Amino acid sequence: QPVLTQPPSLSASPGATARLTCTLSSDISVGSYGISWYQQKPGSPPRYLLYYYTSTSLGTGVPNRFSGSKDTSTNTGHLLISGLQPEDEADYYCQVYHSSAEHSDTHGWGSGTKTSASCLGGGLCGAGSRSLSQPVLTQPPSLSASPGATARLTCTLSSGSNVGGYRIYWYQQKPGSPPRYLLNYYTSTSLGTGVPSRFSGSKDTSANAGLLLISGLQPEDEADYYCQVYDSSAKHSDTQRWGSGTKTSAS
Repeated sequence: QPVLTQPPSLSASPGATARLTCTLSSDISVGSYGISWYQQKPGSPPRYLLYYYTSTSLGTGVPNRFSGSKDTSTNTGHLLISGLQPEDEADYYCQVYHSSAEHSDTHGWGSGTKTSASCLGGGLCGAGSRSLSQPVLTQPPSLSASPGATARLTCTLSSGSNVGGYRIYWYQQKPGSPPRYLLNYYTSTSLGTGVPSRFSGSKDTSANAGLLLISGLQPEDEADYYCQVYDSSAKHSDTQRWGSGTKTSAS
């Protein structure tokens, strides 16, 4: 699995082009990998922006001032944000897939770049706009279970979507860290590298929900857990959706 390096922070002037980098470890070639980019604002799940292999594939509702590229001479993927706006201030994470893989644990994450638009004059920069799209996935905001018990986290799909047709991914995120891939579930659990077998996936077709089960809950499991779904017929496109996250505690 590749090691990805991102600079911890980047600042650019409003209206300028911000160029974020994601450098792959020397043992693998950026040419063989597709790179996805995500934006995350405080208190919100990661938002899929785009996927780049040889061209940019934008997520639904993402402005075309976001684009991807690669620099094979430095073994680096790029996220370009033209016309930087204050609303673009966020953490940006890169994620890579080998071009021969579909959805397996061959994907690694960068550590994230905190990006800011240095804005003088306050209101002169404008308030920006917010997406009005409704979430496709519903997660309870919090869950508490006793240490040693089994925690059952739910990810309910909207009524127009059938959970049976979706592969469900689960991620764990602790404060100050990027999301960690745990597993995916379609008809069986596929664990990420190094993830304990006490994590497993399931589906509840009667409730149209995907499940993450954590048996033998431990204090170290306290984190935010996000679900993500792909249509089982899709590869890397904007058919992916995120839940809003469940803050889980062992108490």
